[in-house]
Amino acid sequence: MSFQSLPPEISRLLTNRERILWSGRPKQGLMLRSSDAAFIPFSLMWGGFAIFWETTAVMSGAPFFFRLWGIPFVLVGLYLIAGRFFADAWERGKTAYVVTNERVLIVGGLLKRTVTSLELRTLPEMSLSLAGDDKGTLTFGTGSNATWGRLRFGNQTSPPPPPQFEGIPNAAKVMACIRDAQAALLNPISRAS
Repeated sequence: MSFQSLPPEISRLLTNRERILWSGRPKQGLMLRSSDAAFIPFSLMWGGFAIFWETTAVMSGAPFFFRLWGIPFVLVGLYLIAGRFFADAWERGKTAYVVTNERVLIVGGLLKRTVTSLELRTLPEMSLSLAGDDKGTLTFGTGSNATWGRLRFGNQTSPPPPPQFEGIPNAAKVMACIRDAQAALLNPISRAS
């Protein structure tokens, strides 16, 4: 399995008995998701209307309040149209995935570093979604993936989407590596023979 350059905090997170079995990063650069098929038209309508409103307010000499009122909507529209893609790419650029002989780690975060640690002994259901090439996404657990980009809609008290290794190369091999590590951890007798 491949080992990629890891953030320095990874070594501080590992216990003395942990060995890294695989490490990787999500797909880098700008990325479209299936949810963008619905969200891009919505963002264009939102942004287009906000820009139209603001342009009309400025050009017609509307009162200052009306010109000021449209600015936040234009900013949100610009973020929805383009900014979210760059924020997502930046966040994925700071994300690393690690599989050890004891757990799965996801280190990332846009403004502050977050660490998600999933013990192999209690690892929830794992599912694999493959792209046309060997890249894929491993999702740990079940739950709502009701997100548009990185924005969540609906009941904000609902749990966030499950942790995942998104857009990794050789995703099926990584899944097999995790399953082998689980088997070795849960059946130490069969490993010794």
